[in-house]
Amino acid sequence: MEKTQSAETPEIGGIRERPKKGDGSICGYESLHRLLGDNLKPEIFQEVSRLLQGLNGGKALESIDLPEPAIAVSLKHDFDLQAFHFSADKELLREPRIVRVGLIQNSISLPTTAPFLDQKRAIYKKLEPMLDAAGASGVNILCLQEAWMMPFAFCTREKRWCEFAEPINGESTQFLQEFAKKYNMVIVNPILERDINHGETIWNTAVVIGHNGNIIGKHRKNHIPRVGDFNESTYYMEGNTGHPVFETAFGKIGVN
Repeated sequence: MEKTQSAETPEIGGIRERPKKGDGSICGYESLHRLLGDNLKPEIFQEVSRLLQGLNGGKALESIDLPEPAIAVSLKHDFDLQAFHFSADKELLREPRIVRVGLIQNSISLPTTAPFLDQKRAIYKKLEPMLDAAGASGVNILCLQEAWMMPFAFCTREKRWCEFAEPINGESTQFLQEFAKKYNMVIVNPILERDINHGETIWNTAVVIGHNGNIIGKHRKNHIPRVGDFNESTYYMEGNTGHPVFETAFGKIGVN
């Protein structure tokens, strides 16, 4: 499967594709979405997208363009951006409103053998341009991945990874609060929590940060995987916060 590089930078889903470095994971591509989009016939790609992404109201997801500043940040710092439009059934009495929800999936930046503080700070540095891109895109509610501030090491069952745990108002939350205030953005911040008020119990927790940088609340993970050696209860047990709903400036949200 080969890709012919044109003189112009191609666009896929409204996003300009960065020049290939030749070190992508699949045939020079670092994005499965772009690999499929470039090499499948449009009608086949649409069907594959339906299987991978589902439908919205019985129709294929609609790609939308993103602002130039967001695209420029992604190209400079070498991460992918994609944007899609989801619609809901029109109500009879209320006008529709647009809520922009962003999702970030990041990798670690340093080897897991590096000092833990260096690993955490390197992840912060990697996330900064992604947070700026979300702000430039007008994201209202931004969701980060589970335990984003550390390697996802729970399959190792090694106690030392608990050193990454922090209070809900700890360093990672403080880091994100500044971006929440800067971009008027709600941020869902999933961390490995250390409950310093209750025997330093460890929890898998999502902290909901308001658009003013305030902490709206938290939710502790309810369903803990126990599959063979992959047993997250080595680190934390089922949460005790129930199923809360959080009132934000952009609507009510739940976290699971």
